[in-house]
Parts: sequence; C-alpha cells; structure tokens
Amino acid sequence: MKREFVTLLVIVFFTAVESYAQPLYFPPSAGNWSTLDPQELGWCNERIDSLMSFLEDNQSKAFVLLKDGKIVLESYFNGHSAASNWYWASAGKTLTAFMVGQAQFQGFFSILDPTSMHLGQGWSNCTAEQEQAITIRNQLCMTTGLDDGVSDHYCTLDTCLNYLAEPDTRWAYHNGPYTLLDSVMEVTTGMSLNAWCSQQVAQPTGMQGLWLNVDYNNVYFSNARSMARFGLLLLAEGVWNGNYLLPDPEYFYEMTHASQSINDAYGYLTWLNNTESFMLPESQFVFPGNYAPNAPLDMYAAIGRDGQFICVVPSQQLVWIRMGENPEQLDVPILMIDDIWQLINQLPCASVTTEEQTRSDFTVYPNPADERWVVSGCSGSCTWSVYDLTGKEIVSGNSDGSLQFDIETSSIPSGCYVLQIDQNGQLFRMKITH
Repeated sequence: MKREFVTLLVIVFFTAVESYAQPLYFPPSAGNWSTLDPQELGWCNERIDSLMSFLEDNQSKAFVLLKDGKIVLESYFNGHSAASNWYWASAGKTLTAFMVGQAQFQGFFSILDPTSMHLGQGWSNCTAEQEQAITIRNQLCMTTGLDDGVSDHYCTLDTCLNYLAEPDTRWAYHNGPYTLLDSVMEVTTGMSLNAWCSQQVAQPTGMQGLWLNVDYNNVYFSNARSMARFGLLLLAEGVWNGNYLLPDPEYFYEMTHASQSINDAYGYLTWLNNTESFMLPESQFVFPGNYAPNAPLDMYAAIGRDGQFICVVPSQQLVWIRMGENPEQLDVPILMIDDIWQLINQLPCASVTTEEQTRSDFTVYPNPADERWVVSGCSGSCTWSVYDLTGKEIVSGNSDGSLQFDIETSSIPSGCYVLQIDQNGQLFRMKITH
C-alpha cells in the first residue's frame, strides 16, 4: 500500500509538471533569461519558502531550477550572488566526460585506446603489461583497477598509481586516474584544458567558467547560471539551440546509463538513479536500492563534494543546480540531494498529504547522541542498519514491532553515520552523529 502511495504521489507531481511541457528554451549568451512563474506549475509559495529555508539553513550558496529551459526558481544565500563564482568539485567530472566524448567524436582518440597510447609508457607504477590493459574508458567508468587505498587518491604521480586488480573487475571512486583524462585531452587535441572547454562547451552555450589547478586536481569554477546552462545542455543531450555540440548519441547514452555491471549507479563520470543498488566512494559496499529514493528514477546527476549538484530529469524537462558548502561528510552527498527532492516533490499545491510513511516521519534524538539514539516512527516491524561513511555496517537490528527503539552508541566511535531503515521493503536514510 505504501509503495503504491509513493508511486501515486510521484505520478501526481509528474502530471502537474508534464502538462506544461514545451519545446526547450535556450537562453542567449548575454541578456535576460526567460522565466516561468511557479504559479503556472501550480506550486505553492509557502512550500517554495520551505525549500529555500532548507537550502539556506544547510549552507547553500545558490539554487536554480529550470523547467523547459526557463528559470522557475533562482535564489542566492549566505553572501553569494548571481555574479559569484564557486567550485563544482566532482560535479565537474560530468563536464569532463562530455568533453571526452567531443574529443573522441572529432577523431582525436577512441575511448577504447590504452591510456599509455597517449600518455606514454610509465604513467603509472604498473608493469608495462598491466598498464597496457587500462583504457580511457576505464578512466571514465572508475574501473582502472588501480589502488584507491593509497595515502592520497587524488595523486596523479606514477608512484601513486599502483596495480590492485585487473581493469573492469573493480569499481572505485579514484580521482588520480580520472584527472589524467585531462592530460589525454591536452596531448591529443594540442589544446589546454581551458582552451578546449571554452571552444567546445563554454562559448557555444554562454557559460562563463575556468578550470583551476588545485593540488593534483583540475577544478571547474563558474557562476550558478553557467552551471545551469550545462545542465540544460545535458537535458538536450548535447544539442544547444540546434547546434550539435556532441553529435554522438551512442556516447551520450553510455554516459548517462550504467557503464559497467559493478556499480549500476555510475555511467561515464555521471550518477544514475534508476538502479537496484549503488556504491559510494571509499567503499566496496553495495547498498540496496537507489541513492535518491525521492528523486525521479530517470534522473542522472553530476555530484560533487560539499553538495555541488546538477540534476537532470528528462521525463519532466527539469534541471536544478545547487552550489554551497559542506552539508554532510560525504564525497557524494546523497542524503542532501534526496532531502532537496523531497521538498521539490511537495511544491505542487495539489500534492497529496496523508499519514503514509515518509522519511520525515522518522525521528532520531538526541542527534548528536552521547549514549544512544532513540528512533521513533516505525509502523509495524522495521529493520535497520548503521553504516559509517565508507559504507561499512557498524550495527544492525530490528524494531520487533515497536514504534520506538534504541541504538546504543557505547561501542561506536565518534563520528558521522548513515542510518538506513527498511519499512516494509521501502528504504529511508538519514545522517546521524555521535
């Protein structure tokens, strides 16, 4: 019954939005960006206020939501403005994947090429045979087999890139091999990363941004509307106002669908929501379900540390972006992205409100906890697990039919954790601290 209700609620929201579907609008490089009044979508002002309060309270800098390419919501918080630049963190990975696809289409390389074909032998600390087996595609999929357990997994020096497993047999969120994709593009195109990005993406779309070197990383910085422009480009599958910036539908499909069978939630440097399981950085644990239960299943997203999000929903012609500071101690902040979707789902004035279970019905107190967490809100029997931020299960149990249960913390080290509750097959997750 509850699963059927959630499905009904999603259908209600989809219908409210899709009934207004229009051809995509693309803003000019300079000048005004057309807007759409939230009331035309049937959205309630007080619910918009609740969304904005949540964003502001959780250290956000900027939030922009597009429908059919037009701006519906745009807000800035905590000293940020429309002109302010902010880092994309790992949300920039999806921009990199897009540029790799452009370079491949233009004949500079094939993603099936061994990386050493372009970076030369010895770019890693592997044997020549081990290194030859690693392809550009492995870098896009995070399946190089290189050891992400080194002291600094951002490091791009050959001494940091050590063999652990055969390519395609292990998924690991490893930044060093990813960053070297930039070197592959620079060597093959003969252009700097910024020059290639400007020519291929920024100038055609009106984006204003810059890749900056931060330690071993290349990090993209831009204003919020530039981030939204890239989200719109993704929604249009690489076409900007009739201009085919990535005229390779096969590559775009592979980029926005599961790229390997180990972590179903990962395409080419892009996170996917239509999955039965997912993995997170710094862990080999496979979580059941999808990482954002409140989000539409067809959503794909660019996700970066500290809550840099570009969410794209083709079925709704919807894009939203969030920039800001650290909402939770995760490289991929899945809890916050799901919280935002829960509030977006409630925006229509006609959305259904009942006593059916949602994650907000569960309460955990005290949080942070000293001796125990007290969890209430279960209807019937709940099973629960507490995971650390690497995905390791710390403790688990069930509610035995009680509406309230305790989780003792005496044997749990201080830190941040994820509480996952299974209520009649429906999963709910929240951050808890001790």
